[in-house]
Amino acid sequence: MADKIITYDELKAHASKESMYILLHGKVYDVTKFLDEHPGGDEVIIAEAGDTGKDGTDAFEDVGHSDEARALLPDMLVGEFEKDGVLKIKTPKSSGQTISSAVEAGSNMMYFIPLTLLGAYFAYRFYTTGSA
Repeated sequence: MADKIITYDELKAHASKESMYILLHGKVYDVTKFLDEHPGGDEVIIAEAGDTGKDGTDAFEDVGHSDEARALLPDMLVGEFEKDGVLKIKTPKSSGQTISSAVEAGSNMMYFIPLTLLGAYFAYRFYTTGSA
């Protein structure tokens, strides 16, 4: 199915939770089944694909996806984006930065919460037993 050519109109037509395509590096992927499994939440993908059919390459690369994440892509490949296809709506830089900062804030919370709990545990032990 990788030989299929996807037009801009086809890309835009698949922009709902029921059928979501995203454009990355000139290739179109069907991420519909992956929306609920995405570690960053489905809203991150929806913000990049949405109803505008924009290119999600910059946002995908800005986040720094792992090799495991990249290994999932071939199974979702629908086809190549039309070579002469020009995206009518460009991804604004601020959109990618907004998503990147949202992911970064979530990543910071991954460290802050456990460290806070660990500190609370040691404070509890110190005040109840007199030593850590």
